[in-house]
Parts: sequence; C-alpha cells; structure tokens
Amino acid sequence: MKKQCLSFLLLVALTTSLRARDLPRALIIGDSISIGYTPHVVAALKGKVEVIHHKGNAQHTGTGLKMLDRWIGERPWDVIHFNWGLWDLCYRHPESKVQGRRDKVRGTLTISLEQYEKNLDQLASRLKKTRARLIWAHTTTVPKGEAGRKVGDDDKYNEVAARVMKKHGVEINDLNALSDSFPSGLFTAAGNVHFKAEGSKRLGQAVAGKITAALGQ
Repeated sequence: MKKQCLSFLLLVALTTSLRARDLPRALIIGDSISIGYTPHVVAALKGKVEVIHHKGNAQHTGTGLKMLDRWIGERPWDVIHFNWGLWDLCYRHPESKVQGRRDKVRGTLTISLEQYEKNLDQLASRLKKTRARLIWAHTTTVPKGEAGRKVGDDDKYNEVAARVMKKHGVEINDLNALSDSFPSGLFTAAGNVHFKAEGSKRLGQAVAGKITAALGQ
C-alpha cells in the first residue's frame, strides 16, 4: 500500500512538472514601469503561461540593442511583450541633483526621435527572428511636473513607435491611453511617471489580456 501511495505521489509530481514545462512562455521587456506590472501579469496568468521579465531594467533603445540577444536567450518564446521610451525621451544633466540626473531645462535628450525610430526598427527586426508573437506596449503617460520629461513627448515617441510597428506587423498594446485615463491617485506622486500598486495592477491586467489573446487562450 505504501509503495502504491509513493508511486502515485511521484506520478502526480512528475505530471505537475511536465505541465509546468509545457506552459507557453512569455517574455516581458521594459523599464521600471514593466517591472512594476509584471507581478500582476504573473498572478493573472498563473498556471496558464510562464511569464518572465528579463533581469534588470531595459532602460533606453540603445541599451536594448546591446542587451537584446542576452535577454532573449536560447530557449524559444511564444510571446514577447516589449517597450522602450521613457528613458529615451528623458533629458539628463550631470549637475542635476534630481534622481537620475533628470533636468528637462538644462539637460540633453537621451535618444532623439530620429534615432529612436532607427533603434526600434532594428529591435523589431531582431525580435521577429524569434518567431514569437510580438506585442509592443506604447509608452505610458508623462505627467505634468516631471523633472526630466516633457509633457506630450510620450505621444510623439508613440507616434514613431506606431509607424515602426505597422511596418513590421507588430500588435500594439496602448498602455498610454490606459494610463492617460488614470486619476492622479494612481500615480506614485505628482510629477512621477511611476504608479502605485493599483495602477500597476491595471496595467498588468491589460498586458495579461493581450498575452492571452495572442496565445488564443
């Protein structure tokens, strides 16, 4: 009887392990905004999709070009949900005392619109080679009072991104429109691009929905 029970438990463990390995895999690429909503994506898709955020912060498109191969790795992905933007459109000055050296008055723009388009084009081309279903996330809202970012630049960079994604046939997850609808109470603080837990949860639910749809689940 004990042997039968042990065999049954081993079979259950093996089946569970095999099921986990059989789950479709989704990679999330992005900056701190994506780091904030990824746990909510993981929770929403638990038992359905293996969701992984690459190690660290994707920063700007220049970093993406250097690190993308490492983030993709060797194992195949079923879905890749990706974004760059808030770092690209940020102005920084070496003498600024604000976190991140942000300074939209004296600072230098990290990545110009023209270079952003070129970088995104290269990144999308590389991602297509994975044969994963690709989902681009529009850059979230730049609120009034942000120290290193200008209101409206998110829209300009998203327009460029939309053009690139249309060229490559990549679906768009409009997190900009979603975050534009957020009341001020969902932001970490006035003039801050980050979100409180509820804001990140709403973004995560939108991302989970897009991933689910891409997989046909």
